[in-house]
Amino acid sequence: MAEKKRPLLGFVGKLPSGTTAGNSGKTHCPLCMGLFKAPRLLPCLHTVCTTCLEQLEPFSVVDIGGGESDTSSEGSIFQKLKPRALQPPIGILCPVCDAQVDLPMGGVKALTIDHLAMNDVMLESLRGEGQGLVCDLCSDREVEKRCQTCKANLCHFCCQAHRRQKKTTYHTMVDLKDLKGYSQIGKPILCPAHPAEELRLFCELCDQPVCRDCVVGEHREHPCDFTSNVIHKHGDSVRELLRGTQPHVEALEEALAQIKGTNSALQERVKAVAADIRTFSEGYIKAIEEHRDKLLKQLEDIRVQKENSLQLQKAQLEQLLADMRTGVEFTEHLLTSGSDLEILITKGVVVERLTKLNKVEYSAHPGVSEKITFSPKEKAGLCRGYEVYGAINTKEVDPAKCVLQGEDLHRAREKQPASFIVLCKDATGESMGRGGDNVQVTVIPKDKKDSPVKTMVHDNKDGTYYVSYTPKEPGTYTVLVCVKEQHVQGSPFTVTVRKRHRSHPGVFHCCTFCSSGGQKTARCACGGTMPGGYLGCGHGHKGHPGRPHWSCCGKFTEKSECTWAGGQSAPRSLLRTVAL
Repeated sequence: MAEKKRPLLGFVGKLPSGTTAGNSGKTHCPLCMGLFKAPRLLPCLHTVCTTCLEQLEPFSVVDIGGGESDTSSEGSIFQKLKPRALQPPIGILCPVCDAQVDLPMGGVKALTIDHLAMNDVMLESLRGEGQGLVCDLCSDREVEKRCQTCKANLCHFCCQAHRRQKKTTYHTMVDLKDLKGYSQIGKPILCPAHPAEELRLFCELCDQPVCRDCVVGEHREHPCDFTSNVIHKHGDSVRELLRGTQPHVEALEEALAQIKGTNSALQERVKAVAADIRTFSEGYIKAIEEHRDKLLKQLEDIRVQKENSLQLQKAQLEQLLADMRTGVEFTEHLLTSGSDLEILITKGVVVERLTKLNKVEYSAHPGVSEKITFSPKEKAGLCRGYEVYGAINTKEVDPAKCVLQGEDLHRAREKQPASFIVLCKDATGESMGRGGDNVQVTVIPKDKKDSPVKTMVHDNKDGTYYVSYTPKEPGTYTVLVCVKEQHVQGSPFTVTVRKRHRSHPGVFHCCTFCSSGGQKTARCACGGTMPGGYLGCGHGHKGHPGRPHWSCCGKFTEKSECTWAGGQSAPRSLLRTVAL
């Protein structure tokens, strides 16, 4: 089947419209860029000079499946069919499209000759667009005429000799300048097996052109006919195949156009997004720089404020120290050098001064702390519409000022979550207003000090910390709350864990008669009864409490813990009622 496709594909080369003989893509080799010399047609329908193909580096072809490759060459249309197993696995790559070309037994010279390209080269040469043609007989002189009968290009000397021969005397000779308007002046295609014979017949069985000697030789008894008689049938089959191929060309061109359009849209979109990114990043950078400048200014203000406070405290302490030294030195000198009368005379002034100095209050510690921290992950609000991070903190948590809050500080239930809040404050008692402090909570059972309860500490980022834990058993627990490894106010403290909350097995009703649907045997923990043998309570009757209550324990609060003991020991063996 591969051999049958070869001449059809070669015929397709004549069909495209809009091509000219002067087209360099049809007359010039893609490798040497010169006019074709013995051009060979590859299975991918690209044409390359024979010598250029022979210079390509061959490689071994590995056929894993054992079948024919899609891009394998069928060889020359004149090559005798050979078994696939006898062909050497040698191939080359098309220099135009990199398609794999499996070489036939005869190598590069066994590939199909592109006669159409040879005709285009000849036409281009005739039109002065290529190199001058040389005589087909002597191969030395330039061509002047062409024999239309022999289809040979002849120089002046060979043309005269051609006319003197009796066999060619009446052949039609035409000047080359008169052939420039022709589109087909190719040489006769000779049989490779019989070089003296022209290929004019076509063997249907072998699907290849043959000459007269081939018909009486190896193609004897094969169905053969003149090429002019079979071209219509084979041309129609090629045209039919072409009609099936052309929609794919259109579809591929449309797909490529869509890809090109999508690529253009992609480039435009990338440019737009890149512009957005640059705008965003430039704005963000400006916001960060502005926030940086604000932080640095804030830091400088804090420095000035703290320095002023320290300088003021320093000046006050230095003045107080000078006053103290003056008083001490004068008094010591008075006591050591003064007479009794002098001491008594100045005693009043000295005592008053020393008493006043001793009453002066001062702090032995710096009035401000050097504590300044930067929290890069702390949100700092919006700047130029962008959310920025990073804040300067001068507050320092004081464990002695931290307090505990919550209803579950000193009570809890077994297997039920208990929680409380740790509120961190600074030395002035002001809330820290931020998170990040090291808060540690430990809950230890009194009887099992080596088995602490697992605790969870959640930083609310506002100076408060949510602490939760779940005691497994009832009993007394000790809770330790430390900040910066120091106990806070009220730590440690004890928590009494009671048994799990008991739900009510009865119903919360107005009376037994209503909740039971008038059953006489239904009872209530309130102890009320009704005439007529009713064991439960009823509105306005003896023992009714006058308000809604639980039938199981008699409690008046709907959301409460049940105190019914259950069993036969319960008062009057109370029956649970069912709500209608």
